[in-house]
Amino acid sequence: MSSIERIAFIGFGEAGSILGAALSLKGAAVAMFDRLLDDPAAAPAMRAKAEHLGVRPAMTVADAISGARLIISAVTAASDEQVAQAVAICMTAGQVYVDINSVSPAMKRRAQRLIEGAGGDYIESAVMAPVPPYGLSVPMLLGGRRAAEVAAQLSALGLNARVVSDKVGVASAAKMCRSVMIKGIEALTVECLSAARAYGAEEIVLASLRETFDKMRETPDLPGYLISRVAEHGRRRAEEMREVGKTLSDTGIKPWMSEACAQLQDRFVDDMDARHMHYPALLPFVWRDVIDRLLPDRDDDDE
Repeated sequence: MSSIERIAFIGFGEAGSILGAALSLKGAAVAMFDRLLDDPAAAPAMRAKAEHLGVRPAMTVADAISGARLIISAVTAASDEQVAQAVAICMTAGQVYVDINSVSPAMKRRAQRLIEGAGGDYIESAVMAPVPPYGLSVPMLLGGRRAAEVAAQLSALGLNARVVSDKVGVASAAKMCRSVMIKGIEALTVECLSAARAYGAEEIVLASLRETFDKMRETPDLPGYLISRVAEHGRRRAEEMREVGKTLSDTGIKPWMSEACAQLQDRFVDDMDARHMHYPALLPFVWRDVIDRLLPDRDDDDE
């Protein structure tokens, strides 16, 4: 297994520039292309940024990936498939394409078909933390037919890559599901503390949350506890969250997250009722078993 000496980045925003600069310092020959290079107003600054970081700015996608053993797609989610199409047109057989973009498993598999249809090797990568301040040590989960081989090569370059599957979709699913929690917490924090601030109650709320979160750390089977609360008390909790929504609306704050919480709590209980699932009969409560019974039938066609 040979080392990777030439690397191309498609997309040179925050993640691409940090990783590209670090790999250049490791001695790799790094090239980049970013769509801003097609913008006469933005191109000079983008070229200067790349050159300052020891990365060669290319005039086209084809120029950037020419001769590169590793191609890293580091673009916005909306551009993921478009970039895969652009690379597929001009790549050569045997080039490795690592897709680090935050998109759904279905989108990753569409990109996979484009790259593998062109003779390349597609590797999905789920970046599990912000690239700054981690840099090359940011945790990455890999999936794909050659994921184990590529993980070893990336590790040799200093990246923190771990294989989770030889199939595409598992790593990105882990990333997306984690984002439900992380981005959800961020949004809940905005809504909660905006309202608390409006009522002059933020210090009381923060102190109570600290106490609750400290106790959660000591709770065995925390997922089971949280899901069981919805299963047992979802209807009452939905009613409370509608009152929460009114509390926020009274200050002029739109209760987006509170309304969504009420809907989910109600829907969870509705789904249990539809399947004749009654909480006492579910004890001892095993959250995986309950969720498995409530999951809708899956259609594995990702088109």
